[in-house]
Amino acid sequence: MENITLPHLLEHPLQVCLFRNVENATFLRQQLLDGNTKFEYAFLDASVLLSRKHVLAACFRAINDMLNDRLKSRNVHSEIVFSLSPNNNISESFRRFGITNESINVLAIKVGGDAAQIESHLTANVKGQPAVFSDEVLAEVCDLSRIKKIYRVDVGTKSDGEAARKEAEAFVLGSMALKGS
Repeated sequence: MENITLPHLLEHPLQVCLFRNVENATFLRQQLLDGNTKFEYAFLDASVLLSRKHVLAACFRAINDMLNDRLKSRNVHSEIVFSLSPNNNISESFRRFGITNESINVLAIKVGGDAAQIESHLTANVKGQPAVFSDEVLAEVCDLSRIKKIYRVDVGTKSDGEAARKEAEAFVLGSMALKGS
């Protein structure tokens, strides 16, 4: 698990853990649907995440919206999922970016809280292998064709290299920013 502090949001650290080969996505999703407060995380399907910057931009926007009383969803964690979307359809955001029953690679994000307790809770409840939250690992698990479809951008292929991914990242971040608040 990684502790990330965003600039300008020092009082709202992020606890982030990427899990690969998750076997209990259905259970985790059900906890969210049931409103289980012990599972207040942003559980993201890692196959639609292009980079760390992509994820952290959504986190920044969600926390900023929370601090300015502009949340459009239930809490800051669901707002992270919503912030990834290029449009204002909340249910579509959850369908595209949130954990699904078929999710294999899952990124768990918690805003605030005790890092040790969060790590213990996640490792006890997520049946998957923790992985490093890096651009390299995200490149291995992301589905570029899905990202291309969601953001309507030419992402290229895995063989196109880092330059194509960086160009796509700029379009993705721009789409997120332009949807308005």
